[in-house]
Order: sequence, then C-alpha cells, then structure tokens
Amino acid sequence: MELLLLSNGKTTEHPGLLGWARDRVQTLLARKQVKRILLIPYAVIRSDWDARAQDLSESLGVETISIHQFDDPVAAINQADAIFISGGNTWRLNQLLHEYGLVVPIQRAVRERGVPYVGWSAGCNVATPSIRTTNDMPVCSAAVLPALGLFPLQINPHYLDASISGHMGETRDERLAEFCAINPSESVVALREASLLQISGETVEYWSVRGEGFKIFKHGETIQEYEDAAPLAALTPFIPKL
Repeated sequence: MELLLLSNGKTTEHPGLLGWARDRVQTLLARKQVKRILLIPYAVIRSDWDARAQDLSESLGVETISIHQFDDPVAAINQADAIFISGGNTWRLNQLLHEYGLVVPIQRAVRERGVPYVGWSAGCNVATPSIRTTNDMPVCSAAVLPALGLFPLQINPHYLDASISGHMGETRDERLAEFCAINPSESVVALREASLLQISGETVEYWSVRGEGFKIFKHGETIQEYEDAAPLAALTPFIPKL
C-alpha cells in the first residue's frame, strides 16, 4: 500500500493546498506515474467541490477531478490513478462513502492495485479502522463508525496539547484518554499540525515540516512523544487489519 495520512491540508506559512507537504506528495505521484488525481471531497460542506479540485490541481501541478463529476463513482474508483480524500467533516464523509458503496472499492484499489491514497484531516480519519477519534461534530444523523481500515491504528489529526486560557472543558489528552479507557486494546496516534504518516508497503515513516513529534495514547501506559515512526512499526503487527 501507498498511504500519505496528513494532519491537515493547509498551514499559514506554506501557500497552497497541501503546500507544506508538496514535495512528498509530488514525489509519490511521480514514482507511481500518476497522470490524474481522483478527489473525494464529500467532507467539504461549505465550499465548492470543483473549486477544491482546482486548488489541488494548481498546488500539485497534476490534473484533478472530483468524483461527483462521474455518473458512476464506483467505476471512477476502479479506474483511478490516485485517490485523494479532502478534509472537512468526517461524519459526513464517512456517511457518503458508505451510502455510495465506495468503502470496498477503495480498499481494493489501495490494497490490490497499489493505488496511492492521500488523505488529510477527515481523509486521514477515514483511513483508520473507525472515525471514533475524529474531532468533528456529528452534523448528520448517520452514526456510521467503521471506516476504510487501511491503517490499523486510530489517528487523531490536528492534535493540540496547549493550554487554552478560560477553557473549562476536557483537554484533548483527556478526551483521548477516555477513548483508550473504553477501548483498552486500541492505540491512538496523535498527529500535530503539519505532520504526516507515510506508509509504503510494510514501511511506516513519520515526518513533520515543523520538526515536532507525535504521541501514542494507550490505556495504562505513559503518554510519550516520539520523533520517528519506530513505535508505530512495533505496534502495527499486533493489530488486525480490516
């Protein structure tokens, strides 16, 4: 498999959609000889889907077309050179992936044909076994939790452990600890802004454009910050893939 799972799509200091990770994305596309990107923008609620595709095309220099332009979205997946899934609302995204019957076609495209998968924010969330560690509000009524399961660990993108003055609710660490307490056999990878996981075959690599680390949350274990993906490589063989 070829996966790029990004915490977010934009940063203030790097212009363009995926601008902060542009070199890595373009290198992957060149290695896989991708001529056209298929964009799945279902998570985008308040912006135009074609505009999102145009932004991606201009940023990466590769033709991009949104899946809603195809009469048969399953056929579009089956013919795709690369699958990109945009950020936005994870609940809406996962709902439509299931309603349009795209979960199995995407799994097969990525696992059997080696089609590159690039997902940021919500697109990163749905690459995991479920969307239970998304930060998004359930804006739609569909309580569909299982996701694509391309990566065997839960991910929490946009991870932030800074203290916010006046905030009296639970911190992100507390929310993730609650998840782990209810699901003690599972682990959560917390990705800070402008960081990513790259999976190529059996190799897992971590990278942050800002030189920051990631954290792994697991019930009963001390939370630690890591600078490379060695802990992930040690964990993944013990977790069943969907």
